[in-house]
Amino acid sequence: MSDWKLTPRENLIETMKGGKPERFVKQYEAFGIVFTAANRARNNPKPGELNKINNWGVTISWADGQPGAFPVHTPDKIVCKDIEEWQEYVKKPSLQFSEAEWEIDQAAVEKIDRSKQWVMPFVAPGIFEQCHYLAEIQNVLIAFYDCPDELKELIKYITEWELELAEVTCDHLHPDGLFHHDDWGTQINTFTDPDMFAEFFLEPYKEVYGYWKSRGVELIAHHSDSYAETLVPYMIEMGIDVWQGVMTTNDMPKIIKEYGDKITLMGGINSASVDYDGWTKDVVDAEVKRACDWCGPYHFIPGASQGLGVSTFPGMYDYMQESIDNYSKVYWAEHNL
Repeated sequence: MSDWKLTPRENLIETMKGGKPERFVKQYEAFGIVFTAANRARNNPKPGELNKINNWGVTISWADGQPGAFPVHTPDKIVCKDIEEWQEYVKKPSLQFSEAEWEIDQAAVEKIDRSKQWVMPFVAPGIFEQCHYLAEIQNVLIAFYDCPDELKELIKYITEWELELAEVTCDHLHPDGLFHHDDWGTQINTFTDPDMFAEFFLEPYKEVYGYWKSRGVELIAHHSDSYAETLVPYMIEMGIDVWQGVMTTNDMPKIIKEYGDKITLMGGINSASVDYDGWTKDVVDAEVKRACDWCGPYHFIPGASQGLGVSTFPGMYDYMQESIDNYSKVYWAEHNL
């Protein structure tokens, strides 16, 4: 039995402020993630389910062995067939849910000990992803150049829906955290250059995350399992406290040195390097050690880049929790922490 005294929440706070954490944070241990009425209404597929249509009209499939669900963009299934005429195709879904639906979420919230975890509603996809779910990613990337005004109108429409979502969620659940997805790059680069990213997404996200914080949310974790280090200053300006999903193509020690007092990095282990059929404990242990030695104990949460506290292949996530615990004891002893 461990003699650690800090709760996961307290230990994360110490990690984020560069104080006196007593161990490495174990991935999602401080996040009490809640899947809300809005998540259930999306009608998202489960693993192995194909061609489900969500409440935005987007066809989604989750193929066997894949880490998540993805939109299907054959020409007949693209919702927004012309971004210049997006109003003809896109209709935001209702966020009016019955009290019985919210009672399900309130019961889930009541089970979370806020001294140990933040209550964090789950929101996905984010603003950029919602654009390319609706219109297909190549079309959206072209639209940044060919029809920027119409794309900004679509972004504004999605932002307004996100603000409505934030309002009804805060009214019913009173969260003190938020876990929000929006992938902004590939493993090696961002989808746009930083200036273009800021032009289209900085103000919408400042508005959305600013609203959540105005309603009592203390901790915003944003998932983007990608290269995105060039966007970190904008993440900070948006109000992001934890960037989750940081892949090893980012210079994590450099980011921590420059911005660690303003943002905490969560990741450092690419899921594909550990989460595969036939994964081994030795590989997980080696990756945990490498990431922790690389980034150090402050402003860093070790973990796989996956966007939830799960693994694609059974047992890997739970073993990584154990591995982080074990290496914490070694690291703290070696560094006299």
